[in-house]
Amino acid sequence: MALNTAPDAPLPVGEVSRLIGGWIDRLGAVWVEGQITQLSRRPGAGVVFLTLRDPSYDISVSVTCFRQVFDEIADVVSEGARVVVLAKPEWYAPRGQLSLRATEIRPVGVGELLARLEQLKKSLAAEGLFAADRKKPLPFLPQLIGLVCGRASAAERDVLENARHRWPAVRFEVRNVPVQGVHAVPQVVQAVKELDALDGVDVIIVARGGGSVEDLLPFSDEQLVRAVSACRTPVVSAIGHEPDNPLLDYVADLRASTPTDAAKKVVPDVGEEYERVRQLRDRARRCVGAFVDREERGLAQALSRPSIQDPQRMVDERADHVAALLDRGRRTLGHLLDRADSELTHTHARVVALSPAATLKRGYAVLQRSDGHVVRDPEEVTADEVLRARVAAGGFTVRVEA
Repeated sequence: MALNTAPDAPLPVGEVSRLIGGWIDRLGAVWVEGQITQLSRRPGAGVVFLTLRDPSYDISVSVTCFRQVFDEIADVVSEGARVVVLAKPEWYAPRGQLSLRATEIRPVGVGELLARLEQLKKSLAAEGLFAADRKKPLPFLPQLIGLVCGRASAAERDVLENARHRWPAVRFEVRNVPVQGVHAVPQVVQAVKELDALDGVDVIIVARGGGSVEDLLPFSDEQLVRAVSACRTPVVSAIGHEPDNPLLDYVADLRASTPTDAAKKVVPDVGEEYERVRQLRDRARRCVGAFVDREERGLAQALSRPSIQDPQRMVDERADHVAALLDRGRRTLGHLLDRADSELTHTHARVVALSPAATLKRGYAVLQRSDGHVVRDPEEVTADEVLRARVAAGGFTVRVEA
């Protein structure tokens, strides 16, 4: 709407800014295309700040969005990427600054392609196709290597020349197929399946030189990824150069940065192996020598001990000690026997002295009645009773007269 202003009745700057903000607030959300020139993602912040630039007119505008909006395309979008943004214009009156509040961001061109690949990557990873426990180890020295590559390509030459330079006896089963275009995927899949079916093939290399994202699309195809995942033979991915990461790299059992790197990782170097064998042999010799030297020193120390140099000396020392103990034992036993004999003699003398037989020898007699009872009192016997009299030399009977 038109405003009635004049040199004598101008509008304040704040009023003009307020009016502009009102007009902009009435605008709805719009789709805006531009190139990201500045990107600010502060850790922990809930808002992402970026700047969209139109290279044709050299005009830039600030854009803000919630972090969850940007996280949906964060893996495929960076500074310099072209995007399409659904945003509502906003006017910041205190500074008189126009910005956009984005609610959706979509990559354009290569970015959109990368977004689809990222979605496929997440889906396949969720199925477990990229899990580390699915990776098969490569053989130390493959006898026959399957190679899938373009016909007369630099990748084929790099793999064959470097592999044969490292191990001249290595053999290859080569399958030349298109490595880009509409026919690349089915033919690469067929070649991989053929090589996997051969019993003599120990490992399969899928090789291609570098290229644009579009050129490497066949090696991110879901059909090829699933075919490689189903292989019983270890598969090595050697696609492009270091920055290139097609989905084949994630499902393969080993990723090589270049075809030359694939040859180095799959085929051992004969010179390096000879050198490793030599080093191990020298190490074993040193270990054995050190062990023998240590045992010889231990043996020499044992032989230097007096007990080993003069073993009879220990026997002689022990013999003298045994003889002394034997003599001491004999003396002790003699003393004990003498003491016991003396005690026995004294005891025998006391027993003899106290024996009734000794008393009888002195002229005494013992009278016993017929029942064996000893007569101690005259009142115990009667007249004409027959008694048994015992004396030292024997016994006889007596008759009581009165």
